[in-house]
Amino acid sequence: MSKISPRGIGSKLGIAAGHRILSINGLDLRDEIDYRFLLTERVVRLRILDESGGLREVRIRKEWDEGLGLEFEGFPIRSCNNRCLFCFVDQMPPGLRRSLYHKDEDYRFSFLHGNYVTLTNLSEGDWSRVAEQRLSPLFISVHASDLGLRRFLLDNPKAPDILRQLRRLAAAHIQMHLQVVICPGLNDGLALEKTIQDLASLRPYAQSLSLVPVGLTDHRQGLFPLSLMSRTGAEEIVERSERLRAQFRRGGGDYFLHLADEIYLLAGRSFPPPRTYEGFPQLENGVGLSCRFLTEFRRRERSLPTSLPDPRSFLLLTGRLAFGVLGPVVDRLNEIRRLQVEAVPIPNSLFGSSVSVAGLLPGKDFRDFLREKGGGREVLIPESALRDEGDAFLDDVRLPQLSRESGQSISPVNGVASLLRILLQPRSPKGA
Repeated sequence: MSKISPRGIGSKLGIAAGHRILSINGLDLRDEIDYRFLLTERVVRLRILDESGGLREVRIRKEWDEGLGLEFEGFPIRSCNNRCLFCFVDQMPPGLRRSLYHKDEDYRFSFLHGNYVTLTNLSEGDWSRVAEQRLSPLFISVHASDLGLRRFLLDNPKAPDILRQLRRLAAAHIQMHLQVVICPGLNDGLALEKTIQDLASLRPYAQSLSLVPVGLTDHRQGLFPLSLMSRTGAEEIVERSERLRAQFRRGGGDYFLHLADEIYLLAGRSFPPPRTYEGFPQLENGVGLSCRFLTEFRRRERSLPTSLPDPRSFLLLTGRLAFGVLGPVVDRLNEIRRLQVEAVPIPNSLFGSSVSVAGLLPGKDFRDFLREKGGGREVLIPESALRDEGDAFLDDVRLPQLSRESGQSISPVNGVASLLRILLQPRSPKGA
């Protein structure tokens, strides 16, 4: 265990960080998933190994959904056996920390954390475990339902038939959230239409399908030549999506098909109504983030003040993609007297200008901009650009270091609530 809740059952039993649970009800634990699965019993017997090598066994009675307040250390992650033509890891610049170059492909992390997997490295034992422990939902990268095309995109001539695999998951009542990364000229057009229809036939176990444009960096030397999605291509996908979503709804089902925000912005089209995102199941994939942000801002807009007690001036730094959404929000905020907010898109020097998401901005780019144009204002940055417990950027520049070097007050922002809290709260007295 890495952490123990002081108020949890585990703490009351004397379990401490560094202890190991060897078995539950006589069954050995392989990982956190086994722990969760076996802990659903009302009466459980734990065999525990402490740091000194001592063994003890405890028996507890609990509710079936009651945990012990334990957090586990991470387990080794399986590596990917594909060489996808569009793999972002292959497009990383050198010199970043080693963990960023690991290509993970682990169905356990798909279940635990929503990581996308291709299902190309599962053993029969894995399939049995998924069914037995009902590891649902899983997040699955499809890219194309045609076997030959999918093998080409994955650069894996041994990749299994994905439709056969998905039908097997459906037969085991496993829910699935699916994605297609669109590479123009390869898996769009009629190939995309076939993929969507094939996957829609697996509903209701196939619960959602997202279409995401391929991301290309400036570091593609020696890689397969790919093209970015064009405005015309985005418009065609939006039109295709609207037709198919209407078809799925007429059939008495859900909308099923969802597009990444970037596609709507590239096409110059409005986002669909919030209800049509059906619970926003693929937010981490960039699907519906903008719609949810704008909806939340409109809800809170009615309670905005007309004026602040003291003048405040803010600089909101973000990526080009989010900047395209923030315009009307910033305009409305600037109607509040004594409040000034300027939003500025920061170009990405690490990956290149075509990478527009705020979460991939390096600390160096914020630092360079603030040195040149900071202007003494309070600075807001996207929290999504930070890693490692919230204070490190992709290039290992740390937030306290950035604040110190720029001489600026810098606050990470995550959503409407945190944005408004920082903008509207009274200024802290100096020295407080």
